[in-house]
Amino acid sequence: MADNKQYITQTQSNGVIMISEDVICAIVARALEEVDGVAGLSGVTKKNWNKCVKLTVDENNALTIECNINIIYGQSIVTVAAAVQESVSAAVNSMTGIQVISVNINVCGIIRK
Repeated sequence: MADNKQYITQTQSNGVIMISEDVICAIVARALEEVDGVAGLSGVTKKNWNKCVKLTVDENNALTIECNINIIYGQSIVTVAAAVQESVSAAVNSMTGIQVISVNINVCGIIRK
């Protein structure tokens, strides 16, 4: 069975660390849960939650993250999006050591709770 997963590779003094993009998507999803005003990833189910997060890795292994999210009705979109950018960037950097260049937010819907 072929494994089509992509990995981000970090070379260390005593070996290589390979981090699956699925792991980074899971970190992003968990970071989103911590932000007030976020209803969740847009169009997500348990089987395809990682389809709502797009990762782009440059030649220096720096990361650009794009998230499709839904926001809770009545919240400031700009304020929530800025909080998401900070939370996602900090979580990915602290857990993986990968430099996050930017976190681009696509607000795809507003959910009434």
